[in-house]
Amino acid sequence: MSQLVCTECKASYPLDEPRWQCDCGGILDIDFPPVFDLTRINRRKPTMWRYREAIPLEDDASIISLDEGFTPLTEVMIDGKAIFIKQDQLFPTGSYKDRGASALISKVRELGIKEVVEDSSGNAGSAIAAYCAKAGIDCHIFAPENTSAGKLAQIRHYGATLHQIPGTRENTAQAALLAAEKTYYASHAWNPFFFQGTKTFAFEVGEQLGWRPPDTVILPVGNGTLLLGAYIGFRELLQAGIIGHMPKIIGVQAENCAPLYHAYQENQAEVPPVDTGETLAEGIAIARPIRGKQIINAVRQTGGEFLV
Repeated sequence: MSQLVCTECKASYPLDEPRWQCDCGGILDIDFPPVFDLTRINRRKPTMWRYREAIPLEDDASIISLDEGFTPLTEVMIDGKAIFIKQDQLFPTGSYKDRGASALISKVRELGIKEVVEDSSGNAGSAIAAYCAKAGIDCHIFAPENTSAGKLAQIRHYGATLHQIPGTRENTAQAALLAAEKTYYASHAWNPFFFQGTKTFAFEVGEQLGWRPPDTVILPVGNGTLLLGAYIGFRELLQAGIIGHMPKIIGVQAENCAPLYHAYQENQAEVPPVDTGETLAEGIAIARPIRGKQIINAVRQTGGEFLV
């Protein structure tokens, strides 16, 4: 049976209940049996929704899509080794966050929700704003005051109400959590439906390589939306018998904001927050990743590591 499951107390809730957090305050995951009909997949248009039966949505009419997905996988040779670069910068809003936004806002529409809030340093806010615009859903984006002007302009362009919050990235998250007490939190970190979109990264990579998974996947990591999505996706392909092994996952953090790297190196059970220094990699400068334990577990389970 498909359901929302708390990672802390193991309470479960139906998927059609509009919640993003357990009553105990814990993080929710989705227990859902994906279906992979390769014959049907091969006949569909090249978007992430070609894997429709692997995404927990009841009604096709709920799908909010900008034809995202199936971005090129470009091969380059580095030191005699074949390296494949997945070009998700070619998505409609410019980042892989469109994967998560498409799945999440489709579910928001299916649940009949009319207004959402999200906090972001840029890319996730732009993606949620764009898909809400397509769905006709009111959108409030909370962003750090020092977010790049280009990202703020992009969010405004999609018609979202922008709230600029002074202080740290964590101050912005707290402001969004306060606003979420009165409406639905379309969070790319808290909301489990976002990861049901980012997992299609793994499906596409698998299909583009002839269902032979790569040996290693190297991903940037802040809140873990892409890394955890990739882990979920490759694991589902493995469980379905479509691929033969899990790739090793390597997470890359900014040197001046690397809580996951330090927790992993010190073999800590929890991920203590760190002070954030200046970094050009503002999108992964997350001092307190909400799903930190899950991210580290995913890397450990695949025999991977963290780099800075």
